[in-house]
Amino acid sequence: MAGHTHVSTAVVGTYGYAAPDYIKTGHLTTKSDVWSFGVVLYEILTGRRSLERNLPTVEQELLEWVKQFPVDSKKFGLMMDPRLENQYSISTARSVAKLANKCLSKSPKDRPKMSQVMETLEQLIQDHDSNEVRPSNDCCFESCGNDRFDSSEKPNVVKPSESRGRRMAHLAKLGAQLVGASTRRFTIMQRAK
Repeated sequence: MAGHTHVSTAVVGTYGYAAPDYIKTGHLTTKSDVWSFGVVLYEILTGRRSLERNLPTVEQELLEWVKQFPVDSKKFGLMMDPRLENQYSISTARSVAKLANKCLSKSPKDRPKMSQVMETLEQLIQDHDSNEVRPSNDCCFESCGNDRFDSSEKPNVVKPSESRGRRMAHLAKLGAQLVGASTRRFTIMQRAK
């Protein structure tokens, strides 16, 4: 077993999060975690789960569904979580989607390290926080402007800026947890040599 830095197991896990290389080989690596985090990034952007059986068949698998909204296209805003009510930076959202795409690279070698993912996210948060949040110009939802309400009418409603802040903090926390888990897993794998 000397020289190997993976864990061999039967393929288990939640459908929609397992990296294709893990499904194919049964070898779980730190790059498998990076793939899964790419899925989580798209979940955060879209407000959808990786698999939603209650949707039409063509929309059930998140990673297949987001392909119709390329990062640099005008259609990109259509995939964004409508609960954000267009109160987000489209350039930051595109950057997060590009990062997700890197995490979802087919080849594990092409995926970034989790520490690189964290650095990128921290930089995006810093850059975003230094700019004022403006409504996105990609207003593509039929409901835009139709069911707006005064937040004072509903005291428990979370404002989009609060939601964004919580999502970004949650995203940073998730990334930090994955870095720690990947480091622990790697340490365990190294001890097994």
